[in-house]
Amino acid sequence: MRRFHKQNFKKLCNQLGQSDQELQGIITTYGYPPIWTRPNHFASLIHIILEQQVSLASAKAAFIKLEEYVGDINATAILKLSDEELRNCYFSRQKTIYARELAKAIKNGSLSLEELETKDDDVVREELKKVKGIGDWTVDIYLLFVLQRCDVFPTGDLAMIKSLKQIKKLPTSTDKEKLLEIAEGWKPYRSLATYLLWHHYLESRKK
Repeated sequence: MRRFHKQNFKKLCNQLGQSDQELQGIITTYGYPPIWTRPNHFASLIHIILEQQVSLASAKAAFIKLEEYVGDINATAILKLSDEELRNCYFSRQKTIYARELAKAIKNGSLSLEELETKDDDVVREELKKVKGIGDWTVDIYLLFVLQRCDVFPTGDLAMIKSLKQIKKLPTSTDKEKLLEIAEGWKPYRSLATYLLWHHYLESRKK
């Protein structure tokens, strides 16, 4: 299984740029994207769950509030919190359920984050999706930020999709199949293309 890291990140971005002029245009205009990474901890998955369908700023505020309240964010700490305590940390009713289900899976040993490090992407996806509240987008972000796998393409990520349509000058109505067809040309480094597209999305909004 391929991973990206500090030593190969720019090289892989350059490889993509050589085969795709729009991706090269992102590098030329904005430079290389940051290598967004997170440790393989329970807290990282909680953070990703908080990011589901809300702004990154809102999710970060909730994560910080939780961290301030419990200190170390771990499965035991989450299971000790009442609904009201989690609500005070900006958890919705659904995300309260999801956080507890994840905590239970970690506590009862049905999910081992450490073991996921050595498993193929498809197996990681299968194992994580057994937990209520974890779907494909959450798995994709985990594979990208935490495990740093090279060939992940999160079709459920609205910012990335919007950026892809912009750089390729595609209609907003372009369907998923067409986007996947474009991404085929980036294999086996679709993760790096995703980072470039996020970079474009964030930097272009600053203008």
